[in-house]
Amino acid sequence: MSWLQLHMRTSKADEARLEQTLEDLGALSVTLADAADEPILELGPGETRLWQQMQLSALFEADADPAAITQALRDQLGEGQASDLSFESLQDQPWERAWLEHFRPMRFGHRLWICPSGQRVEAADALIIDLDPGLAFGTGTHPTTALCLEWLDGADLQGREVLDFGCGSGILAIAALKLGAAWAHALDHDPQAIQASAGNARNNKVIERLRLYAPGELPPSPVGLILANILSGSLIKLQPTLTQLAQPGAELLLSGILQEQAEAVLEAYRPHFQMQQAASRDGWVLLHGVRSD
Repeated sequence: MSWLQLHMRTSKADEARLEQTLEDLGALSVTLADAADEPILELGPGETRLWQQMQLSALFEADADPAAITQALRDQLGEGQASDLSFESLQDQPWERAWLEHFRPMRFGHRLWICPSGQRVEAADALIIDLDPGLAFGTGTHPTTALCLEWLDGADLQGREVLDFGCGSGILAIAALKLGAAWAHALDHDPQAIQASAGNARNNKVIERLRLYAPGELPPSPVGLILANILSGSLIKLQPTLTQLAQPGAELLLSGILQEQAEAVLEAYRPHFQMQQAASRDGWVLLHGVRSD
C-alpha cells in the first residue's frame, strides 16, 4: 500500500486555517516541524507551543490528485500561501521500527550501554539497558540524559535508594538499578511516562525493585540520591519538593539545564545543598549537590 504526502511551509499565524483546509481535502494526518531552528523549551504540563515558521507534511490516500489539492489550497489560501508545495509517494512499511536500522548500541562511561532491541554488546563487563531510542521519553541520545548516565556509571550506587524525578522512560532509574542500587522510585506528571517506565523496567528485569508513582504522588520518605532531568524553570520551582525528599547528606543530580541557566539553578539550591557544576556538553550542564543542612 502506498500514500501521497504533501510538504509545504507555513507560519504560526496560518497553521490552524491550513490544517483545517487540509483535513477538509481529505488529509489523513498533518505533521508540523520546526523550519527555522527555533528552540522551544520549558513547556508546562499539557502545554503546547508552535514555532513561528513550520514545515508541514500532510498524508493522503495514494489515489488523491496532487493537482486538485494544489488548486484547492490556492483557492482557499491564496496564491502566495500555496506556492511552495511538493508531493511524494510513500510506500507502506512498519514505521515504528523502520528507523531503528540507523541506531547502534551506545556506551555511557565504562560499563553502561543502551542497546536497541535485537542488538547485542560483546564487552564482557557491559551492563546493558534494552531500550529503543525514540520509542520512549529519554533514551540517552540527548546530552542531558547522556550526562546523567555517565555520572551514574562512575558513581558507587551499591545498595543505595534512588529517586528519578520526572522519569520519562525510566532510563535513569533503570540504569541506577543495573549499576547496583537496591531500590528506585520513579515519578512523572505524564501518565504515559509512568507506563513507559513500567514497560522498560519489565523488559530490563528490574520492575520488582522499582516503585512507580502516579502524577501528584511522592515517595513516603526521603532518599539518598535524587536524579532530575527536567529543565531549569521546573527545577527552580521544585527546589522545596526536592529538598524535602533528600535525606541529610543526600546527593542531588540536576540536568536539563542550559549553560546560561546554571547560575539561577545553583542559587536556588545553595541554601540547602553544596552545589557545583559536574559536567557539560553541547551547551548543557550537569549540576551536582550534597544536602548540607
